Amino acid sequence: MAVLKALVIGAGQAGLSAAYWLAQRGLTPWEDFVVLDANGGPGGAWRHRWDSLTFDSAHHLHSLPGLPLEVPDPHEPASAVVRRYYGEFERRFALPIVRPAKVAAVERTHDGAALLVRAADGRSWPADTVISATGTWDSPYWPHYPGRETFRGRQLHTRDFVAAEEFAGKRILVMGGGTSALQFLLQLDAAGAHTFWSTRRPPQWTEAPFDADWGVDVERRVNDRTRAGLPPLSVSAATGLPLTEQYLAGMHSGVLVSRGPLERITPTGAILADGTGLELDAILWATGFRASLGHLAPLHVREPGGGVLMGRDGVTVVREPRLFLVGYGASASTVGATRAGRAAAVAATRQLRRGPVRAEAAGVVR
Repeated sequence: MAVLKALVIGAGQAGLSAAYWLAQRGLTPWEDFVVLDANGGPGGAWRHRWDSLTFDSAHHLHSLPGLPLEVPDPHEPASAVVRRYYGEFERRFALPIVRPAKVAAVERTHDGAALLVRAADGRSWPADTVISATGTWDSPYWPHYPGRETFRGRQLHTRDFVAAEEFAGKRILVMGGGTSALQFLLQLDAAGAHTFWSTRRPPQWTEAPFDADWGVDVERRVNDRTRAGLPPLSVSAATGLPLTEQYLAGMHSGVLVSRGPLERITPTGAILADGTGLELDAILWATGFRASLGHLAPLHVREPGGGVLMGRDGVTVVREPRLFLVGYGASASTVGATRAGRAAAVAATRQLRRGPVRAEAAGVVR
């Protein structure tokens, strides 16, 4: 099998950006590089978002290179907007998307001369460089609390949410301190649910302007961690919660008021840290996601602290310089993902010009 010059894993925003820039830098689609995507069609993780997440309530969506995102109907589901936009981007630039192709593992070839990408269905592709753009959607974070396995009601995570109307008249606890928890609470309350909100620490409200200087500061703090090999901060920990008019109204109505930390879960409800008992029908875990890096386990690129040590460019993996991560750390945001895709394409093509990397017998590239 011919060795590809580059292979991109994931056709979300970061992966599509990387593919675009690989072509712009002279690599030929299908001959020099391909993009593997686990989904059955365009849209990345957005194709799985709930219909009530409309375009106007989603986090700001940034354009991909070469194709500005037109302003759609603000009430259209964001999932439909992104599926259509990403699909048009793939067609416009004739990107070499292979789908569905869920990647199970990335490993080194026996001679260490290339990386081998294996799909869950048995297919495999050797490549000189790999850009992993798998994001976080496949790795929902479920924190452990005593008694969670005994709860007789319904438990679901952000990725399982379909519609607030399912919980009309129900008593539901929303766990998590990020903006998704806020959006769920407001939707559930409007649909007639009786909501409770629990956070590990007081909500991190901020009046800081979400401008360019703010964005640069957030990226700097996240990059400081990834360059030290530490796991990235959660979105809310890095950005805080904006005091918008909608959220201020929710605070005044009592919907967006945290009841404090959760102590344990009972078969019929929960006990908060202050001793308050709640009778519940459901618990919604809006507790975020972790980077989807399980397919990289054979490369042993994680540091003792659980993170991946990244180079100064923010995309190169120090332990394996033929591997590049996008949609990780600071590039997990929509604006960061587009920029990181370009940075990864630049870094990958530079690596190709440098020539082969020798792998030591232990499997760690220095």
